[in-house]
Amino acid sequence: MVKKIVKLLILAAVVAAAAFGAYKAFFEDDSEKMVFKTSPVERRDIILTVDANGVVEPEDLVDVGARVSGEIVAFGKDKSGNIIDYGSEISEGDMIALIDDEIPQSDLLQEKARLAQAKASQSQAKANLLLAKASLRQAERDWARAQRLGVSEALSQASYDTYESAWEKATAEVSVAEAQILQADAEVAQAEASLKVAERNLEYCFIKAPVNGIIIDRKVNIGQTVVSNMSASSLFLVAKDLKRMEVWATVNEADIGSIRPGQPVTFTVEAFPGETFVGHVGKIRLNATMSQNVVTYVVEVVTDNSSGRLLPYLTANVSFEVDRKDNALAIPNSAMRWVPEVEQVAEGVDVEELGDSHRVWIIDGEKVRPVKVSVVLDDGAFSAVESEGLKEGMKIVTGMESMAAAKQSEASTNPFMPKMPQRRRR
Repeated sequence: MVKKIVKLLILAAVVAAAAFGAYKAFFEDDSEKMVFKTSPVERRDIILTVDANGVVEPEDLVDVGARVSGEIVAFGKDKSGNIIDYGSEISEGDMIALIDDEIPQSDLLQEKARLAQAKASQSQAKANLLLAKASLRQAERDWARAQRLGVSEALSQASYDTYESAWEKATAEVSVAEAQILQADAEVAQAEASLKVAERNLEYCFIKAPVNGIIIDRKVNIGQTVVSNMSASSLFLVAKDLKRMEVWATVNEADIGSIRPGQPVTFTVEAFPGETFVGHVGKIRLNATMSQNVVTYVVEVVTDNSSGRLLPYLTANVSFEVDRKDNALAIPNSAMRWVPEVEQVAEGVDVEELGDSHRVWIIDGEKVRPVKVSVVLDDGAFSAVESEGLKEGMKIVTGMESMAAAKQSEASTNPFMPKMPQRRRR
């Protein structure tokens, strides 16, 4: 009986020692022992991009202004029959605002009266010319008779001189009448020009839509006085077509050499998180700007907005696609940056013979062995590579991690491991 009890005690001690060793190995050794951290070789699209910030702008904006001064007395109506306001759709030629036109109408009546007066003076000048020509013909006949008679008993010297002077005066009066007609013609032309200006000023009181579009901005209210001096006062900002928008992206001079017309572009806006919009480079503006010794260029990106989701002046995060490699054999860049210790390299590998060529490391037992790779394209996080020693699914070393971290990482990626319930977030 005593022997049996001793055997049970010995067995219990062995089990306890084994349990303690397992506990210690799991909770202590795993936290200290370092293992290789790996990542699989996979197929993915590698895209090299240039990132920039920009603003969504309507493709064609028209600033509608006023060329006359006066008070805004009324707004026109849009396509729906509503009073013009922000977002109103307007048609070309429709009146969108009216400036007080009483003074321009008075000026128009005044210019019409001035034109009528100038035409009357013109008619009078033509009549004076006819009278001057009649007087000239009478003076020519009298002077001709005086020349035939000469100075004699029948015609005194005084009469002779009088006929000659009358002929010279009549000739001069014809010239004066002709000059008066030219002056009257000029006054008529001037009055007609002034009348056209008055008519145009009256037309300018009726602000008309220059194009079909949408009112983006209304800068005046009814009762507000518009003063037009050297430049036209701005009243409305009209977008010709919001179905085609542009993103004006600011690109650094170091990246502008990679931008070209027609280049594919993707961009996002904060108004629609998680949604990506596409477009292409329209043109590169050459008027660069410098701020704090940094030179930037504005690149116009054309995009389709048939859905109407993009609104003017949204901030956009733009990515210009410089180059891409679809379905490429890809590895993380950290795999090429990691360098093993000398004792971690497998036997028979001469590290010095590898030179500066790109390489990754694969596990060979408890050590690693290099595989040369040729980088085709690098997007900053992953690289498309070509290598005879790599295949899809192979695991390559990207660094070192503890055994506990490796188990935790494996558990988090294992779909069969139970997961703790998480609190739902709003």
